[in-house]
Amino acid sequence: MTDRSQFGIDSTADDVLDGIDLNGKLVLITGGSSGLGVETARAMAAKGAHVVITARDMAKAEMVATDIRASTGNNAVEIEELELGSLAGIRAFAERFLAKHDRLDILVNNAGVMACPYGTTEDGFELQFGTNHLGHFLMTGLLAPVLIKGAPSRIVSLSSAGHQFSPVVFDDIGFQHRDYQKWLSYGQSKTANVLFAVGLEKRLGERGVHAYAVHPGAILTELARHMSEEEIEGYRQRQAAGDLHVKTVEAGAATTVYAATAPELEGRGGLYLADCRVCDVDDRAESWSVVRSYAVDPEAAERLWTMSEEMVGTSVSF
Repeated sequence: MTDRSQFGIDSTADDVLDGIDLNGKLVLITGGSSGLGVETARAMAAKGAHVVITARDMAKAEMVATDIRASTGNNAVEIEELELGSLAGIRAFAERFLAKHDRLDILVNNAGVMACPYGTTEDGFELQFGTNHLGHFLMTGLLAPVLIKGAPSRIVSLSSAGHQFSPVVFDDIGFQHRDYQKWLSYGQSKTANVLFAVGLEKRLGERGVHAYAVHPGAILTELARHMSEEEIEGYRQRQAAGDLHVKTVEAGAATTVYAATAPELEGRGGLYLADCRVCDVDDRAESWSVVRSYAVDPEAAERLWTMSEEMVGTSVSF
C-alpha cells in the first residue's frame, strides 16, 4: 500500500492514483490536447474514469484521445471543442455538455496561456486574464448544476507560483492605465485562479463541491511557447545550477490529480497545493511552495467574483 504522506516534488500522476478507483467517475479537463492536460487525462482514464477533454484544435484532440484509448484500454474518452477566449463559445460548449451529461464528478480547469504579447479575447478582455480566469469562471458557473448533482465532487484550477508576481490589480485589470508587462499579467491571472477557488469553496463547499488551486511545478510544455530564447536559456541555466527543479510532465500532472482525487482532502477545499501538499500562507518566503496572503484573501475573492460577473455579463450564483 502506498504511503500517501510521502508524495512530493517528483511524485507522478500514476503514483498518486495508486489504489484509487475512478470507475463511474466523469472527469472534464480543459486544454486536454497538450502538455499537462494530456497526462492528466491519460492517468485518470487509466483508472477507469470517463474523460472529456476540451481543445481548440479538434484534429489534435482526436489524436490524443485515440492514443489514450489505446494505451489505457478505456474507450470512454471524448473530445469537445472549447475556446475560452469566447464567451459565446463557452456558452455553446456548456449547452452541449449539459445536454449530454446530468452530473460531473471532477472538473479540471487546466487550459491557459502564459506570458504572451498583449492581446485581447473575442470579447475585448486582456488575453491572459480573459482566458485563464474569466473563461473558466463562466464555464464553471454554467456547469455548477451538474457538479452539485455529482457531489461529492471537485474543481481543480491550475494556478502557478507565478501568482507571486502580482495580486489582482482591480483598478487596472486590463492594463489600460499602465504599461503591459507579460509576467505581471500572467501573475495577476494566476492569483485570480486561487481567489476563484476561495470563492467557489465559500459558495459550494457546504453542498459537497470542493475547490482547489494548484501549482504544477516548472515544466517545459507548449505553455512556454511565448517565452523568448533568452528566457528559456535563463531557465535552463537555473536548472543546471540547481536553482530550479524542472519536472517531467508525469510529475507536473501529479498535484492536479492529487487535488482531484486524494481521499485525505475529502471535505476540505479553498486550498492551494504544490508538490502534492497543501501550502502554507507566507508573504516573505522566496519559495514556490507557499501561497501569498493576497491570493487567499476572502475579501479579494468576493471583489473578484463580483467584478467577474459584471465582465462576463452573467450572475454566477448557486
